[in-house]
Amino acid sequence: MGESQERGAERAAAPTPANVLAAYGPAVGLRGAADAFAGGRKDVPLAKRLANNPLLMAPMAGVTDSAYRMMARAGGADLAYSEMVSCAGLHYGGNGSWELTECADGEPDLAVQLFGTKPELFSEACEGVAERLGTRLVLIDINMACPVPKVTKKGEGAALMETPELAESLVRACVNALEPYGVPVTVKIRRGRRDGEELAPEFARRMEAAGAQAVAVHGRFATQFYHGEAEWDTVRRVAEAVSIPVIGSGDVRDAAAAARMLMDTGATAVMVARGSYGNPWVFSQAKEILAGKESTVPGLVRRIEAFECHMRLLAACGAHLKRGRSLANWYLKGMPEAAFWRGEANKCTTLDEFLRVSARIKEAMAEVEDHGSYAE
Repeated sequence: MGESQERGAERAAAPTPANVLAAYGPAVGLRGAADAFAGGRKDVPLAKRLANNPLLMAPMAGVTDSAYRMMARAGGADLAYSEMVSCAGLHYGGNGSWELTECADGEPDLAVQLFGTKPELFSEACEGVAERLGTRLVLIDINMACPVPKVTKKGEGAALMETPELAESLVRACVNALEPYGVPVTVKIRRGRRDGEELAPEFARRMEAAGAQAVAVHGRFATQFYHGEAEWDTVRRVAEAVSIPVIGSGDVRDAAAAARMLMDTGATAVMVARGSYGNPWVFSQAKEILAGKESTVPGLVRRIEAFECHMRLLAACGAHLKRGRSLANWYLKGMPEAAFWRGEANKCTTLDEFLRVSARIKEAMAEVEDHGSYAE
């Protein structure tokens, strides 16, 4: 067998992401391959689909890769978003940017978030993404919320809230490009660009008039970045200002907060971002709370085993395994000797090394006299 044949055989023998999740997910309370958003029926209006499926995993740069999305969906998320993808990157950057818009084996569908300032590049990106993903593309979201200076200094992200005419043109470009595919367009905004100048309600009205079918609202000004508290009353004011669904965002740190966002603000759906770090079950926990049940909290052993599942998914998706160092920080949070174990994980570069560290953690737990404090 030649070298190329051997590599092909190795790829064929490698576990797929779907098989990894099916094999390791159920033991840690993850349900395996997720269902498509609202059964994948695009004839159902987005407003109804969101109302019936309100727990969304937010787009997060450098975080929401295929493995992360699959963990979230298996943990109960009704929909998951790609990382923020540059329209210019798709136009000029080649495969690296396009890979951010791809679904892994086992992902039923995807919401793709784009950013930029040029309508023609948004049109091109929408058509390209729609052609590549086909029926697995749920929606295109336009990022008008990112506060990072390297984005806003180009007029992108949250800076668009100060150029509403341009923002409207981007929405219309996407709506026109996606009309043949039946894919809706949404936007994600902030309370406003600058501290003290709330623009969100009026800005949301203009985005609705331009054709957006939903608007996600993060209750901070861009100048706050992620400091201070998110103002959830902004979500309420936007919900009162528009007739399209509003998706609440900001300080949804746990399942209880996700449930409160839905119950207290008038939001149709809620985005969970940092609240999903090391806790893919946050979505199913929120659903339990909304149903009047006590939420199920995983024990420490189960969290370590979920970390192992996540690492195996990263490997199966072909992702850079150094991402596992951040994952270890999140899954290990609050555990005994967490600082030591984080240090050990930060030395790892391969799947086997990460799995050996997790095995050592479980062995250390087993040596603790009160083993019941770790287990389910």
